Amino acid sequence: MAERVVLAYSGGLDTSVGIGWLRDATGKEVVALAVDVGQGGENMEDVRQRALDCGAIDAIVVDAKEEFANDFLMPALKANALYQKRYPLVSALSRPVIAKHLAIVAKRLGADSVAHGCTGKGNDQVRFEAAVAALAPELKSIAPVRDLALTRDKAIVYANEHNLPIRQSAANPYSIDKNVWGRAVETGFLEDPWNAPIEDLYEYTQDPTIAREADEITITFQAGIPVAIDGVALSPLAIVEKLNQLAGKHGVGRIDVVEDRLVGIKSREVYEAPAALALIAAHEALESLTLERDLNRYKRGVEVEWSNLVYDGLWFSSLKRSLDVFIDDTQKYVSGDIRLKLQGGRAVVTGQKSEQSLYDFNLATYDTGDTFDQSLSKGFIEIWSLPSKISARRELSGE
Repeated sequence: MAERVVLAYSGGLDTSVGIGWLRDATGKEVVALAVDVGQGGENMEDVRQRALDCGAIDAIVVDAKEEFANDFLMPALKANALYQKRYPLVSALSRPVIAKHLAIVAKRLGADSVAHGCTGKGNDQVRFEAAVAALAPELKSIAPVRDLALTRDKAIVYANEHNLPIRQSAANPYSIDKNVWGRAVETGFLEDPWNAPIEDLYEYTQDPTIAREADEITITFQAGIPVAIDGVALSPLAIVEKLNQLAGKHGVGRIDVVEDRLVGIKSREVYEAPAALALIAAHEALESLTLERDLNRYKRGVEVEWSNLVYDGLWFSSLKRSLDVFIDDTQKYVSGDIRLKLQGGRAVVTGQKSEQSLYDFNLATYDTGDTFDQSLSKGFIEIWSLPSKISARRELSGE
């Protein structure tokens, strides 16, 4: 039997042409794997058929939406994951689940290699290959665009010469990646950071400058996981989908950022992540209510490291797994309700309550009858400031 390669297939120009390009360059039979992570758009059966029409010996579709939401998005939410405090890891979170299924299918079919459509300039090549290396180190990774000189102009010529069922238009110059957690847009006129985004860029969000009556919703969490909206129990996937609609209607989740890529260059990206940013805002508020000060403060530093690891393609690394254990332990009391007001591009917390709350009204109130013993503060401050006082005496004595 001929050797096989399993290609992560999106249905677009590069991966469609990549089927024949891989076969011609390597002599391997190509199996196309399309993983549904909530990207929407085309029917996945149409995508599967296109892969076969482009020369794949088999085409497999995996519906990974629930898995993606439960096993990848929820850990990211518990970590309040934002790369460089802005980017909610839209693409970075989908790559390990796709790579996981690449490795599973490759092992099942006896393939000796996997392939993806990434260039040599981006982060995703690292994410795919590092994940596959961690899951199936015996597999070789191939990137037709990077390794086999498949450029965009060559891809268009190849598609035309072989009558491949690919529609390629210069009218949309953007590179777009999307899943249920958000949408990422780059290239085209966005490559000049001075150029402001235009409204035509957006799909998940409506113009936040248009006046709309606010929507107010209540999100219920259990152990850090959202479980209901306005008292209606929903799965994590359903909650993300619903919030994309509710928050997206108000333009929540638009992000325009110049970020530092792993490969050493800066890249201008425009993101839409209405559900992601609304959920993170709600989750952070609930943590402020239920976590002790030192734990919450320390966790914020862990969140930065966790986000960096995932952005850098190390989802399956030992350090990330260990951080997961810590983060999961912090979530056991993160249960309660958060009320959000959605309007004008913002998701604002307007109410918070929890049976696990550490907020004590009788201690916090300034009214008569509070239970906080203010007489203890004077001695506390004297002891707290004692090291500074002793150090200051030394410095002043040396003048």
